[in-house]
Amino acid sequence: MKKQYIFNFVSKFKLANSISLFLMLASIILVLFKGLNFGIDFKGGTLMELRVASDNVSIGDIRSSFSKLNLGDLNVKEFGKKGDYLIKFEMKEFNDQMNLKIIKETVTNNLNTEVNFRRIENVGPKVSTELLNSGILAISLALGAMLFYIWIRFEWQFSLGSITAIFHDVLITLGIFSLLSLEVNLSIVAAVLTIVGYSMNDTVVIYDRIRENLSKFSSLNISEISNISINETLSRTVITSVTTLLALFSIFLLGGSILKGFSFAMIVGVIIGTYSSIFVAAPILKYLNVSYKTIEKEKEKN
Repeated sequence: MKKQYIFNFVSKFKLANSISLFLMLASIILVLFKGLNFGIDFKGGTLMELRVASDNVSIGDIRSSFSKLNLGDLNVKEFGKKGDYLIKFEMKEFNDQMNLKIIKETVTNNLNTEVNFRRIENVGPKVSTELLNSGILAISLALGAMLFYIWIRFEWQFSLGSITAIFHDVLITLGIFSLLSLEVNLSIVAAVLTIVGYSMNDTVVIYDRIRENLSKFSSLNISEISNISINETLSRTVITSVTTLLALFSIFLLGGSILKGFSFAMIVGVIIGTYSSIFVAAPILKYLNVSYKTIEKEKEKN
């Protein structure tokens, strides 16, 4: 018996997997040789929040004023209301009141308006290193927990497919951040952890239907089962992804500069996660030649 389906996803597996391998390899090369643009959370430095009284001051004016002070790597963003700015610079040991006085006088004179320095924070190298290690540990633990969950919920073939899909999503997201030199901070770590959960949820839905159909259509091979299962869950996958993306695009466009990095990482992650649940996780089962008999054997062992 052969069940009809709308889209023949299996016929695109080889092309999609070739693209995925290329993107993963490119991401590894970018991360290893170009590196990631770590923000103040991981690199250490000084964070300033200031408010200017005049509406005629632009980001360019702020950046020009701070550039004259030779503070190292400089990042200026609009923050909150009009006239509020967030400045990050590389100078790590910023606890000298004389330095603060010089900066205030220089910036105020250059901008020729009243400047209110609302917040000043220092992130030392020790703290930034601890934050980076904690971020890496959090992502690693999340991946391990997901692997353990899938191992219990499904058979080992499904575990291998799901963890490959998650690794694929995280790696390509980091590769895009490296390529575009986007800042990686604690909010991006939060985004990556969210991507892990989203990708796993999408994959589990398809895997659940595949395992159900393996028993239901035991005479069909895994390619046919994959096509049937992906088509049956396609509407759910598309609706979930589109509604999530609508919310994320709203945050990206209207949420201000502080949320742009987080929302962009989430947008990339949702798109790649939706793709990988179909074109990365499902093909693994095909390559491992999963069938109704192999699943029954695994159940007998357990």
